[in-house]
Amino acid sequence: MRAIRFGTDGWRDIVADGFTMENVRIVAQAIASYTKETGQQEQPILVGHDTRFLGRRFAEEIVSVLTGNGIRTYLVNEAAPTPAVAFGVKHFAASGAVMVTASHNPPEYNGIKYIPEYAGPATPAITQRLEAWIQEIEKSGEVHTMTLTEAVKQKLMQVIVLRPHYEAHLRRMINMDALKGSDLRVVVDAMHGAGMGYVSGLLAEAGVSTVGIRETPDAAFGGDLPEPNDKHLTLLKKVVVNQQATLGLANDGDADRFGAVDRFGQYIPPNDVLALLTYHLRKNRDLTGRIVRTVATTHLLDRMAEKYGLELVETPVGFKYVGEQMRKGDVLIGGEESGGASILGHIPEKDGVLINLLLAEMCATENKGIDQILRDVYDEFGELFHTRLDMRLEDKDQWIQRMISLPPVQVGSYRVQGVNRMDGIKLMLEEGHWVLIRPSGTEPLVRIYCEATNASALEKIKEAIREWFQEINV
Repeated sequence: MRAIRFGTDGWRDIVADGFTMENVRIVAQAIASYTKETGQQEQPILVGHDTRFLGRRFAEEIVSVLTGNGIRTYLVNEAAPTPAVAFGVKHFAASGAVMVTASHNPPEYNGIKYIPEYAGPATPAITQRLEAWIQEIEKSGEVHTMTLTEAVKQKLMQVIVLRPHYEAHLRRMINMDALKGSDLRVVVDAMHGAGMGYVSGLLAEAGVSTVGIRETPDAAFGGDLPEPNDKHLTLLKKVVVNQQATLGLANDGDADRFGAVDRFGQYIPPNDVLALLTYHLRKNRDLTGRIVRTVATTHLLDRMAEKYGLELVETPVGFKYVGEQMRKGDVLIGGEESGGASILGHIPEKDGVLINLLLAEMCATENKGIDQILRDVYDEFGELFHTRLDMRLEDKDQWIQRMISLPPVQVGSYRVQGVNRMDGIKLMLEEGHWVLIRPSGTEPLVRIYCEATNASALEKIKEAIREWFQEINV
């Protein structure tokens, strides 16, 4: 049997292969055992799910196990975004939450995220403890369950309505008055995920002309991948142009990631979105605090931090590390290049719904298109060019270890001026360029992130990297 492992953000597997009712019960029992071990069994646990296949049924099975262990459980009444469920942990003073989701993975996957009492991603220490409990339970086979009927009878299970509480919080986080006075026209793509109706609903409430697409639940996600990146937002781009909209906004399957398209149907990479929001929060809201980014995220944020006189904190890849910094307080914005971010005053969990609303607020405040504001940012701080290459390599771990122990002195024509081993290996090149090399956690791939101060240099760096792998695979 394949081992149950918590990756960067939870456990994911293929439904009816690794992700089975039996394994879900084992994970739920591990969470119940961990809850008791940490003395939090008197507090409730929230259980939520997104729009994936059998999501509700898996969620009910988790409730059966938690209540079977005598733990009060709040089952969310409908498919909900991960950030909404995380917010619910704080709102309902819960010991944590269990979210049934595989986020942006293909439709045949499902998964479980455990959200501890601080309402952010579980730290490696917590997931390691959960994995230890999983191994013990697999050996003993001891899983306690209770029927939902009995759980209700014993007042251990309650169905809760979460959405109004989360939306009320978002109204406090967003300048709704700025939206009300604008002439924005926005297209919102829910990608058939749990975020359907959240962004479009709040924008429409503020009087913004809003068009919603793919806002019906579909476990197959329309035959596409629910990942709001350049490749999978073709429909959004087309509708934005056809509707002559100001901007397009999108969320992934559980709405913790964001996606953005300008009025010309051009995709705006998350790196640029993070720079835009930093600019907006400083200029238009006059907020301050630390700027937190992962090691794979743009150094344009470093330039902005320096000019604004703010501290810049770099973390390993994974929002759990950004969330750790947010829990310490005084973080203006924390984000990662894969499309996750949160801001001051919000939970330490990435929230695509909030970020999309902030982008609309920014355009309304500036009375400009997202492309025009981005040009303002480039004019003030300079433009950086970035990309990610995924190179297939069966012995990726050994290759990267060799790279870490004996780093190259040059990448193409650019000398290596510094080495950062925080996560994989990051080569700091002359002229302000850099390359980060790290293994994929799930596939035989090496992920290589590159950033350069001009487009020509980026192409030269990419060419040099491809040559490395041509030599390896000869």
